[in-house]
Amino acid sequence: MTEKLQKVLARAGKGSRREIETLISQGRVSVNGNVAHLGDRVTGNEPIRVDGHLVETQPEGEIICRVLAYHKPEGEVSTRKDPEGRPTVFDRLPKLQGSRWVAVGRLDVNTSGLLMFTTDGELANRLMHPRHEIDREYAVRVFGEVTEAMLQRLRKGVMLEDGMAKFDTIKYSGGEGMNHWFHVTLKEGRNREVRRLWESQEMQVSRLIRVRYGKIELPRNLPRGGWAEMPLDQVNYLRSEVGLTNEEQSKVDVHASDRYKQVAQIRKAVRKHNSRVKGDGAGTGAAAKKPAPTRPRSPSQRQKRKTRL
Repeated sequence: MTEKLQKVLARAGKGSRREIETLISQGRVSVNGNVAHLGDRVTGNEPIRVDGHLVETQPEGEIICRVLAYHKPEGEVSTRKDPEGRPTVFDRLPKLQGSRWVAVGRLDVNTSGLLMFTTDGELANRLMHPRHEIDREYAVRVFGEVTEAMLQRLRKGVMLEDGMAKFDTIKYSGGEGMNHWFHVTLKEGRNREVRRLWESQEMQVSRLIRVRYGKIELPRNLPRGGWAEMPLDQVNYLRSEVGLTNEEQSKVDVHASDRYKQVAQIRKAVRKHNSRVKGDGAGTGAAAKKPAPTRPRSPSQRQKRKTRL
């Protein structure tokens, strides 16, 4: 059985199918020592090289579909590399061998909350396609006076620069002063759609958090910048929603004690990552602080410490 060359290379973590098509058209991919062309099909057993480097490929049936739930903080961009040097959502993810994480959609730099990643590019593509109508829920804080007429327009639909858009549901969640929280749902993932809908009513969005994708909720115990791998039942729920067959294997240990241990490890990894990022800028300017001097211990204190040890 053969597959499209770009699909095999995407599964091996060499880029998206569109990126790989560009590599092929540039003559940077070879199969059996011959320059590849768009439309080529392979079995996966042939020697495939990208820029002269041999690619380790795996048959589709041997790949375990894995899905991560990531708690994206504000300030991270949803790209692999940023020309401005800003942190990306891929920086903290666990490393993979022979495959890569594919983001299921995007959240803009000022939006936080649930962002999913998977090793299955087909699953990611289907989850993002609007024909499957998977609803997304956001907690949004707006500044200003919200009227019933505004809410009716947002439910009925307003014309944006890229077409009609609306919220499927809008639920008031409280607030004080001029700040009001709402929970809204919609079945699309257009660029900045939630913000643009509120802005069409001359309302300013001051916080935006994605809290749910389909039936998958942002885990309450997941810290900002942390990730958790989904168990098999959640993976298969996502696959069934878009017409893919169920997975039979998972890399997640379902024992409760191990799950709690994983949360502790995630929190530790987040703290380590944050301290490393801060440490990269230490000592580079006049504002860099020197470590506080250690206060000397008296002989009696040293004796007490020795006794405790």
